[in-house]
Amino acid sequence: MQRLRLLVVAGMLSSLVPLLAAQGGSGQNGTLGPIDALGQTVRRPPASTAPAPQLPNGTVDLNGLWLGGGPVNSIAQGLKAGETLPLLPSAQALMADRAKRETDDPHLWCMPHGVPRTTPYPFRFVQNYTHKAPTHLFILFEATIHTYRQIFMDGRAHPSELDPTWFGHSIGRFEQDTLVIDTVGFNDKFWFDRQGTPHTEQLHTIERWTRVNEGTLSNQVTIEDPGAFSRPFVTTWTARQAAPGDELMENFCQENNQYGSAGGHLSPFNK
Repeated sequence: MQRLRLLVVAGMLSSLVPLLAAQGGSGQNGTLGPIDALGQTVRRPPASTAPAPQLPNGTVDLNGLWLGGGPVNSIAQGLKAGETLPLLPSAQALMADRAKRETDDPHLWCMPHGVPRTTPYPFRFVQNYTHKAPTHLFILFEATIHTYRQIFMDGRAHPSELDPTWFGHSIGRFEQDTLVIDTVGFNDKFWFDRQGTPHTEQLHTIERWTRVNEGTLSNQVTIEDPGAFSRPFVTTWTARQAAPGDELMENFCQENNQYGSAGGHLSPFNK
């Protein structure tokens, strides 16, 4: 059993290699910056402050490998100074219960992280840049089994009936240089963060992604969920461009993996 646990630890440490490769800069000319999700500090190049690029059709170019842009440890970190989460008593009770069983976090068991949560791993926007009007926009994630979000950009509305899903149903539009993504139809399975902040299937998010400059992407997220919060609230996050030349890496995280089980933890999805 001891040898098995050592193998588990070795496997977990090896999973950090693509993260450090994607986020860390090389050489001595970079700047030191924290990886918030892991509490570590690595040397990486400073973010470029050059003007945000545009696609041939004049739309802001969101392409690039991005890190951050949402909560990992606590969604409350995105609130304005002095604000607190307007949790309903039922949501507070659920959050307190989850604090006793942190290993039940669905993301630890390779489930999608939902919205607006992010991961320590990078993501990429994929845009249509032809002369035709865009019909779709995709966000590719290195984590959670190479999953993606699909955003409909053709002017359609949300369907009147939706099957709840991890990433919901997203429709988008550009307001000048800001990408606005409106999403409904979430399931209630994912956690907003590692603290276990909950939500319900009534969750409605509006993300406003703005490329401030070449190396910085701002994400302002309005969250409305009358089943978990007493009022809508706004969180603001910043994504930083990864080092030049970095790309999404192969990173497998399979549902029903046995790492947690070998360490004595039981998946909440297999109980």
